[in-house]
Amino acid sequence: MEGDHFFVVRDKYPVSEGHLLIISKELRQDYFSLTEAEKLELTAMIDKAVASLEDLDPEGFNIGMNCGETAGQTVFHFHCHVIPRYKGDMDDPRGGVRHAVAGKGYYNL
Repeated sequence: MEGDHFFVVRDKYPVSEGHLLIISKELRQDYFSLTEAEKLELTAMIDKAVASLEDLDPEGFNIGMNCGETAGQTVFHFHCHVIPRYKGDMDDPRGGVRHAVAGKGYYNL
């Protein structure tokens, strides 16, 4: 799958079945380095990536970008994770991306 500004590949180290990466064709460090045209296309590419995974019957998705070393970015070329989620793939998924900061995921306990 490919657009004017991005292409989609399967993640080399998937965290779930179907884990995809949307990668910018131009060197951009992170989301905040994208042009407005690229941001618009990214939204459409996320929708296309999700649709391409329909046959796997995921029950949800995490869509994520790490922007900056402190936020966990290790590859400094823009990429967006599209991670299909399946019931039972972790004991308690409540909190989702809030778990990026240890001990902060569960806010309603």
